[in-house]
Amino acid sequence: MIIKGMNFMDKELLKAYRLFLKDSIRKVVDFSLTDQNRGITPPPIEKPYSGEALRIDLPRRERLREIGRIDLAAAIGQRESRRTYVRKPLSLEELSFLLWATQGIKEKLDPGHALRTVPSAGCRHALETYLVILNVSGMEQGIYRYLPLEHQLIFEFTEENLERKIVRAALDQPYPGEAAVTFIWTAIPYRMEWRYGLAAHKVIAIEAGHVCQNLYLACEAIGAGTCAIGAYDQSGMDKLLRIDGEEEFTIYLASVGRKG
Repeated sequence: MIIKGMNFMDKELLKAYRLFLKDSIRKVVDFSLTDQNRGITPPPIEKPYSGEALRIDLPRRERLREIGRIDLAAAIGQRESRRTYVRKPLSLEELSFLLWATQGIKEKLDPGHALRTVPSAGCRHALETYLVILNVSGMEQGIYRYLPLEHQLIFEFTEENLERKIVRAALDQPYPGEAAVTFIWTAIPYRMEWRYGLAAHKVIAIEAGHVCQNLYLACEAIGAGTCAIGAYDQSGMDKLLRIDGEEEFTIYLASVGRKG
């Protein structure tokens, strides 16, 4: 049977995949069996790192009085996806502001929970932020990770031909290779599964949207542009970040640069 260009099997698969967008699973999950309700210690709110790793202090929000001041209505009205950038660097202060706006911690509640600048179901915050830095003043090109508790960057590693590799992992979309920095958000799903079990995964995807919208508005506030990227080579991007692709994997990314 053909329906509007689709065969019956395609139609059934569409119905099955649409279930991900619904909250029907909540009615069948036994929340008494989640790790939270079994008394298991929550996973850390920040991915651990080696004490010997190179860490870079970021300017604190309270010191950035002149950065990010824009009328909210203007920022919303001007917001759009920008894929063309001029070859001018971002400052470390501007990068610090963007990281604070997207994953900054306002208050640490306990070892497993912290209030951030974006909402999260159950205050679980399952995302990590990696940066492919190509053109930030005073920063070596390479891949970094944001440490929200310390408001620092940790230098992960550098790669030859990094511009080409990020473009390839983004399915040959050129703008990550022309950007000053590309934000790559990964999910550590167990942070959310610990509380919600099988009901965890939809809200992880929702939260990626919260984070990226904050990036859009924060970029408008500093005169930069950004473009969200939802199409990428999953295994290629995970390999570029040197993560396992199972317990941690790429979920979303966005290039950032000076408006062209």
